[in-house]
Amino acid sequence: MVAGLGFTAGGPAHPGRCYIGLFGRSRLLVGCRRQFDLYGYVLARERTADHGYGVGTARFPGDGMTLSVFQLIGILMTLTALFAWCNQRFIGLPSAIGVMLLALAVSLAMQTASWLGVADMTRAGKLVGEINFNHALLDAMLGGLLFAGSMQINLRDLKREAVVVVLLTTIALTASTLLIGAVIWGVFIWLGIGVEPIYCFIFGALISPTDPVAVLAILRQAGVPKTLETQFTGESLFNDAIAIVMFTLLIQIASGTGGAALEPGHVARLFAEEAVGGIAFGILIGGIAFILLRGINEYKVEVIVTLALVTGGYAAAEALHISGPLTVVSAGLLVGNPGRGLAMSSHTREHVDTFWELIDEILNAVLFVLIGLEVLQVPFSSGAIIAGLISIPIILGSRALSVAVPIGLLRLRRTMAPHTIKILTWGGLRGGISVALALSLPAGDARNIIVGMTYIVVVFSIGVQGLTIGRVARLSA
Repeated sequence: MVAGLGFTAGGPAHPGRCYIGLFGRSRLLVGCRRQFDLYGYVLARERTADHGYGVGTARFPGDGMTLSVFQLIGILMTLTALFAWCNQRFIGLPSAIGVMLLALAVSLAMQTASWLGVADMTRAGKLVGEINFNHALLDAMLGGLLFAGSMQINLRDLKREAVVVVLLTTIALTASTLLIGAVIWGVFIWLGIGVEPIYCFIFGALISPTDPVAVLAILRQAGVPKTLETQFTGESLFNDAIAIVMFTLLIQIASGTGGAALEPGHVARLFAEEAVGGIAFGILIGGIAFILLRGINEYKVEVIVTLALVTGGYAAAEALHISGPLTVVSAGLLVGNPGRGLAMSSHTREHVDTFWELIDEILNAVLFVLIGLEVLQVPFSSGAIIAGLISIPIILGSRALSVAVPIGLLRLRRTMAPHTIKILTWGGLRGGISVALALSLPAGDARNIIVGMTYIVVVFSIGVQGLTIGRVARLSA
């Protein structure tokens, strides 16, 4: 999986061509030679060079410094290990939150030193800039994270909460996108920020999907009902794919090519191909893995089979132009439920669970370190900072309203856990997917504003909401 982290080379005369693949068949050009290939689930950046730098190296013009992919990964893993150790030894915060805050603190200290003239941090900024956050998350990490999460969900519990999960990943997500977009549009007008209205709704689409991975352990310790935990996890597994489809459609509008693409028939066909195709393919390859696992009793080989299921299945889904995330989620649910009980011995289950728990922990730690380090590359302006701070209560309010309507309707027919709306609202953290989508926008003033706003919201979400959700859950109990 690390081979797909997307560290590439570029020369000073060729700043780079950015290729973005997000669900769809047509291709369109958006400013700054950034091309959106709307059929696949890959955000990949390629840089071209005429100075002999090969793909897999990062060279910083003028200082003679060249780093290979292996060296960049080594630096990133070393930083992750150091931050994780410091957090565990001295701070004691939840792992993902702790490493992100430490990485953020180090990044801010480096920027402060640079501003004061104490040290030149240009090389550090260039190093972080060579890490393609979009490609690293959506191509190298997302499949493993989703599979590890789906392996731990009880399928019976998910079926019982299926209506809630579907409503949260469709109606609530759409309502949140529209509410945030409309209000942010007004905020931009009030602040005098000259951004086209469509970008307000693009911001709504990329900031609406939640990533509660950092708070699930806290919620369990706080004693929240199992039904609420299942709702949190189920929403986080499925909302990324839906949010990216919405993001893609809005990008088409922004580029001036979205007329035909937004016809109801096209949208319905797009969702059907991606969702139904991804789920069906995930069940197919999950069934094949089930047969392979049942045919042997050797945990080392069975672990390799599950690893191949994730990497090979995700790659095959991309080649077939269906949703990779939904593919691995479906496969993970199948292997983690009937596969766990019927195709694995207790000894194998223990090793498979331990392996994917470790993979999940490593990928999350690396992801949150990347989020903390990315501040070195985020273009902050006074407008972006003010708009970002104002957007925090707007996003929380939109989340509360979009969750309250479906949950309120469901309460007419079934019993819901106490304070469900409050906990779903405050525990709905924003994470790496929001940052990755913001960074994928075409270069320009709109991108700079949105990237800065997104980063502020994500840091607040993880650093403040993540650290206080346990208290909110206990007070609500």
